[in-house]
Amino acid sequence: MECAFCTSGIDHCHGTLVVHPDRGFAECTDPSCLDLDRVRHGLIIDCHTLDAGCACTGAAKPLLRHAS
Repeated sequence: MECAFCTSGIDHCHGTLVVHPDRGFAECTDPSCLDLDRVRHGLIIDCHTLDAGCACTGAAKPLLRHAS
């Protein structure tokens, strides 16, 4: 199965954008992603919803799971 955005030439990312509470910091699960614009990401989550929590929310657990 091919990605419709890829075949159409639309700029997008296959990773998940993880947004941190300060709203000024985000990161992507795709290490090759250089543009963290929300428009490029089909999946966007808040860091506190990660199974292992997030250090910035004070709810860090031993292992972080990949969000996508």
